[in-house]
Amino acid sequence: MSYLSVTDADRDAMLAEIGVSSVAELFRDIPAGVRYQQALAVAPALPEAELQRHFEKLAAKNVVDEICFLGAGVYDHYVPAVVDAVLQRGELLTAYTPYQPEMSQGVLQAIFEYQTAICELTGLDVSNASGYDGTTVAADACFVARHHTGRSKVVLAETLDPQVRQVVKTYAPGFGMAVVEVPHSGGTTDPALLAAASRDAAAVIFQQPNAFGCLEPAPALAAAAAEAGALPVAHVDLASLGLLEAPGAYGCAMAIGEGQSIGNHQSYGGPHYGFLAARGEFIRRMPGRIVGETTDLEGRRGFVLTLQTREQHIRREKATSNMTTNQTLLALAGLITMCWLGPEGLRELGETCLALAAYAKERVPLPPAFDRPTFKEVAFRTPIPAGEVVTRAREHGVHPGYPLGRDYPGLDDVLLVAFTEKRTPADVDRLAEVLAEVCS
Repeated sequence: MSYLSVTDADRDAMLAEIGVSSVAELFRDIPAGVRYQQALAVAPALPEAELQRHFEKLAAKNVVDEICFLGAGVYDHYVPAVVDAVLQRGELLTAYTPYQPEMSQGVLQAIFEYQTAICELTGLDVSNASGYDGTTVAADACFVARHHTGRSKVVLAETLDPQVRQVVKTYAPGFGMAVVEVPHSGGTTDPALLAAASRDAAAVIFQQPNAFGCLEPAPALAAAAAEAGALPVAHVDLASLGLLEAPGAYGCAMAIGEGQSIGNHQSYGGPHYGFLAARGEFIRRMPGRIVGETTDLEGRRGFVLTLQTREQHIRREKATSNMTTNQTLLALAGLITMCWLGPEGLRELGETCLALAAYAKERVPLPPAFDRPTFKEVAFRTPIPAGEVVTRAREHGVHPGYPLGRDYPGLDDVLLVAFTEKRTPADVDRLAEVLAEVCS
């Protein structure tokens, strides 16, 4: 709460009501040996006006005028004003899980439309009502594959986002699954290496575009996985699907990803929303919940929670997810943005990112680290450690990108630079000037 007017008299009255003489007495059953015996190092309370000035001083330390080319999974895309205008409506902003369809038709229909949009973009049959984020939906996909195939191995391309790989590795022991990683070959995944690793695998997960910004030979990877009897799973960027082929069109069983790039601000890394779409045959194994369309006794169109596979709804051993939450509000922000863009707008968004990245390859005085096609991120080779390039460039008011060496040993001299529609050719020119100076 932003304001609590609790006086000492109020506190004494509450203590008396429950039969104790002090706040300390509330904790009398906690052994002294585990209590913190010293005073907390907390500054004395401030008057409201002084506290306001204190927070303004802290806020002033934030850098707000940098030109930012940081990406690596979370991107500075434009969020239209209509998103907040719609989401701040009380029936959406304060809505809880729509267990009672007669009271929740608006929210249920919005989720249904979200599912429809995700299916259209991914080229698959069914989508759930959203996932917690773009990492946990990868673990969910592995569990679906484990149930469907009866196999206990999952194959991850090394070019899959490092955080996604880590979350899958964290979940895998609980699923009784082993994780095998396929190293990259010059920035992308070799279908032959993937095929060899996919024998006896339940699922194969690759990313398009990948964590280096490169475009994978996605159809060949999906075919290699399917030939081995594994389910091909593509981790995709929604912002790319106005240009790139839909995962369902090149044979993927599931498409997953982080939806942040459509409709969500960066928000210091989250929260955002994950999405999971699949072929119709997996509908009863999908995690979370699915909203369906029906008719009532009078023949009127209506919406209900059709399937709910969380452990709070069905017997634990039959559940496909132990998460009892998702990101409905943020997923609806994605729906609003998709509707606002439309098919042509989504295509133009992708073309803008693609064109800026191509322009940057001409202007930036650094060689690309990988000789591969890209979408909106380009990895450049730096003459000094990329982390040092970032530090130096920020002194000039430019955040030049993400040093890949943080996640990939041996790539300390590679800088991953993201180009969204919010950057301009003038911004790219400024980036080129700064990199020329700090790398000389």
